[in-house]
Order: sequence, then structure tokens, then C-alpha cells
Amino acid sequence: MADHSSVLKIAQTNAFLWTTDIFDAETRKEAQILLEKKGDELIEPFYKDLDFGTGGMRGIMGVGTNRINAYTLGLATQGLADYAQSFFEGKPLKAAIAYDSRNNSKSFAGKVAEVLSANGIHTYLFEELRPTPELSFAVRELCCDFGIVLTASHNPKEYNGYKVYWNDGGQLVPPHDKGVIEKVRAAKFGDIRWDVNNALIETIGAELDEKYTDMVAGLSLSNAGKKELNIVFTALHGTSIVSVPPALSKSGFTNVQLVEAQSTPDGNFPTVASPNPEESAALAMAISQAEATGADLVIGCDPDTDRVGIAVNDGKGKMELLNGNDTAALLVHYILDAYKNKGTMPANGFTAATVVTTDLIADISAAYCVPCYRCLTGFKWIADIINHKPQEQFLVGGEESYGYLIGDAVRDKDAVASAVMIAEMAANAKAQGRTVLQQLEAIHREFGQYQERLISITKKGRSGAQEIADMMTALRADPPKTLAGSPVVIAIDHGNSTQTDLRTSSTSSTELPASNVLQFITEAGDKVSARPSGTEPKIKFYFSVCATTGESHAATKTELERKIDTFIEELNL
Repeated sequence: MADHSSVLKIAQTNAFLWTTDIFDAETRKEAQILLEKKGDELIEPFYKDLDFGTGGMRGIMGVGTNRINAYTLGLATQGLADYAQSFFEGKPLKAAIAYDSRNNSKSFAGKVAEVLSANGIHTYLFEELRPTPELSFAVRELCCDFGIVLTASHNPKEYNGYKVYWNDGGQLVPPHDKGVIEKVRAAKFGDIRWDVNNALIETIGAELDEKYTDMVAGLSLSNAGKKELNIVFTALHGTSIVSVPPALSKSGFTNVQLVEAQSTPDGNFPTVASPNPEESAALAMAISQAEATGADLVIGCDPDTDRVGIAVNDGKGKMELLNGNDTAALLVHYILDAYKNKGTMPANGFTAATVVTTDLIADISAAYCVPCYRCLTGFKWIADIINHKPQEQFLVGGEESYGYLIGDAVRDKDAVASAVMIAEMAANAKAQGRTVLQQLEAIHREFGQYQERLISITKKGRSGAQEIADMMTALRADPPKTLAGSPVVIAIDHGNSTQTDLRTSSTSSTELPASNVLQFITEAGDKVSARPSGTEPKIKFYFSVCATTGESHAATKTELERKIDTFIEELNL
């Protein structure tokens, strides 16, 4: 890592550029103030360029090369426009832009639209905030060449971001990810075209909303119990308020309560520490309301509406949170079982899941004679599978991080369609006299009782990135030999796409693109995965254990949780 003086010099050089007339007066003034401070207040915003990764970029808002602002977004947009124009040489280009409820998202979206229009690109700009999956839908529906969403998903309020979608409606995959990155890195702030052409900016809204919610409602496989299901929904101050309630209504659900205090879009997310439905605290208000009113189901979405968290009534009036793996398994089982019972199972249907998602999805799929394709972490890879299998029909897929997709009209995780299908699954269970928890136990008894857990270790700043890299290096150099007394028999290094059988030392290809993920599988069939986050300063450890359910489902769960505790202790996490 570079020493402090050299890093400071880089920051000073970068900041000085921001005091020139390429930038507006207010930006120049703020850059000058930071220049005069010289310490970390200068270094953090200016010591490097904000990383533009394979899915776009995300960062703290503010002045600086390492911050999200009109200029770093303009630079990314200029690079994206340059790539699209070179790739689709001579073609009149079209793009769509959506944005979430975060502070500055609307103004940032307007700036991005200006740059695209200045580059001669016809730009569809949503009139107000909209869910990310609707942007994916819009790209396909409007035959756009690419799309952009201004969002930082469920990051803290200080953050914003920029996600890029290609003409299939999915996030960038090779070769376009690398191609866009190269053009963005080659672009200079002076290259950004700001000469807006308003004639090329077209506002979109209600008509596309109608088509999108029609598509979602059309996914329904049963109307059983819909009018009897009592739902509490929270938007967590995000975009889902404009789409999930209308989609639930159109799909036949009539008993939907809103958490009113969280229904107003607000980039400060005033009622939660974090607007992340993966965290129990984010759903606390909804759970309290559900328990007070005897609701069956709580649904909550993140700010850009691609992830959904749920809690279900335990049959005794208390709501119990479900993790992303359990929800994915319930969805996959419900959809495949409904197709089978209706006699409409597509002969060429398939499911999909990421490599760190529960194996229960694959086990359920196999029982219905449906292949389950595995891919790297990130929903863009599920979209890529769909694109590469045009002769097959994608039915449902998901990832442990609370993202799911039903059908192929959207090519990213879709919390709107998922919320509606989760509600349908819960309504169907209620109509059969079961709680969702009883349904999950029945699945475990039939296919195996899986228990998963995720641990995220945060390492902030310049030193944090190095610490995370060092942890992965250490795991590669000295992988665990045993876990909870069971020998590690398979080591998978997605960094070089290899799988090694440690019993025979034989190596085979994973047949997946390279990615910085390590997986260790024991003789008992348990699995530990390690992966640095691509969007946050974190390293994530995923644990998955399985057993045949004993007489008591709860006792087996406790036994599996203890096993995961042992794994964590042995790995010194």
C-alpha cells in the first residue's frame, strides 16, 4: 500500500483539477476548501477514482473523484455512451433511466439523461422514482440498447450509485462489462458532453407501469386463499410503494395494510438504521403492526425494490423472520408443485441459483425433474443463463441475499413479482390449513433440512481492502483441513475456475467465469464459502449444513445451528 505522503500527493493533484473551470463554481469552492485541509478529509474523496465495476459504481455522495456526484456520474455516462456507440456502430441508440428514493437520485438521473441526449441517444426517463426491475422490464419493452438505474440499493443514506443494464435487460456481463469499464477509464472530465438535447429526452410512466403490473399479475398460478390472506407491507421509504401495492391489488389480494410511517419515499430513511430487509430491525415496525392485527405475512422491500424480506405468522400470533434461502426454497417448491398439479409443467423448464445459495433449490428441482443451473454470485449471471438457453424456459430462481425472479420478462431480481408470488404461496398454504412455517417443515422433511448462515466482516478504508485481500490469500494458502470433525474433501477456487478433489488431488473445471470466491465442502456434505463483496467493504462467509429431520424439526435446527457455530469458531471468525 502506498505511503501517506504519496497518497496525499495524488489526492492534491486530483483535487487541484477540480478547482479549474471544467467544474462549476460551487464544486470548485468545495474542492479548494478540501485542498486547504490536507488530511483525510482531502485524501478519502480524492485519493483515487471511484471504482466503476462490472455492474456500475456505488459510493458516498460528495465532491471528489472517489465520490458520487454529477461529474463522476457524467464521466461514467460518457464512457458508457462511447462504448455503446462503438459497439452498435451507426445505429440510432435508445436508453432508459430510472432512479430510486435516495437523496439526489432524481437530479442525478436528470444529469445522466442530459449527457446521453448530448451524445445523440434517445433517452426514456421515468417521470418519478421506479423500482429497478421495472427499468429492466422497460429496456426490453422499449427495445433499448441499454439502461441505467440511479440507486445504492440498501446502503446507508450517505450513498448513491449507478447500475448499468444491457439490451437484454440484465446487468453487464462479458464482453460488455470490460468494454464499458475501459471506456469509462479512458474518459476525462473534459470529455463529458453537457450540451443537452431536450428533444431526445422522453418522459415515461403510467403506460409502462400498467404493462409491468399486468405482467406480474399474469405470473399467478392459483387464486386460492388470496382474499383471506392478511398482509402487512412496508416500503422502507423506497420505490416499492409505487409498484408493490398496485401489483398485489391487481393480483387479487384485498387485505393489504401499509406501514404508513414507512410509506413515504425518503432518502434519509428516518425510521430505520438501515433500509435493508435482510436485517430484522428494518422490519420491526411491520412485524409489530402484523402482530397487533393478526396478520399472516409481512413483506418489506429495499429502496430500489429488487430485494424482499418476509416474516410469517407462527400460528400463535408471533411473526417469524425467514432468511433468503428459506424464502427461495418455498418459492421454488410452490411454483414447481403448482405447475405439476395443474399439469402445465413446461417440458423444457429450468430453475437457477447462485453458488452460495442453498442446495435445497437444486434438490427440490431434481424431484420435479427440472434442471437447476448454478452460476456465480450476482443476478446478472442468472440473466446470462436465461440468455444462453433460448430453447429452455426459465421458471424461477434466486439467491440467498433476498433476491428472486419468476419468469423471464425481467432480467434482474424482482421484488415486485417476488412479493406477489410469496403472497400467493402463503395464501395457498393457508387455504390448505397450513402456516408457511409448517410448509417449510414439510419441505425439509421431504428434501432435507438445510440451515444456512451469513457472516459479513466489514473492513473500511484503504487498509480494509488490503485486509480482505490478505484473508483470501491466507485461505488459498492454508485452507481448512476439517470442519466440525468432517474432512474437507472438495476445494473450489472460482478465482481460477477449478474444483479439486482433495482425496485424489484430481482437478476439474467449474465451467464458470473467474470470480474471487472460495468454497470448501466436507465429507458430510456441509459447505463454507468466502467472498469479498463487490459493492461494500466487506468479506462474506456463507455456511450451509444439512441433516435428515429428526422427530423434532426445532431440535434438528438447533443441532445444525451449533454445527455452524463450530465452523465459525474453527475458522477464527
